[in-house]
Amino acid sequence: MLSAIAHGHDVNIDKSVQIAFAAQFASLGLDVDRSKMYFDFIMASLSEAARGKFENMQPANYVYQSDFAKRYVAQGEALGEAKGRADLVLRQLTLRFGPPGDAVQRQIAQASISELNDIGERLLTASTIQEAIERGSPEQPG
Repeated sequence: MLSAIAHGHDVNIDKSVQIAFAAQFASLGLDVDRSKMYFDFIMASLSEAARGKFENMQPANYVYQSDFAKRYVAQGEALGEAKGRADLVLRQLTLRFGPPGDAVQRQIAQASISELNDIGERLLTASTIQEAIERGSPEQPG
């Protein structure tokens, strides 16, 4: 922490950022309030250029360079999107028709995003849970 403050305005911006990053990482092991306070001290001690570079290093801003990482990150994002959409469809089915049985839950969990979208649209006008989840159900008049 002290090193980050001491080198925050160093002419070698990369050095400032590396030290700040190490200090931030070390502070993650502390309680939440102290970690936030130390992070604030670290950020305040950096020059504007170092702060900008440090902020761009944050994981949320990182752009993966290798095809391998890009592929697996995309797969993870797709799985997360499908899981979130399945959870939403299950909540909507439950609100509309009551708790779905195990077979329906499995079907929803295994459905593609496109299938989940279709189910989500059908459940708006379906009379039964079966009508909502059946593939190829006749389209409702719009």
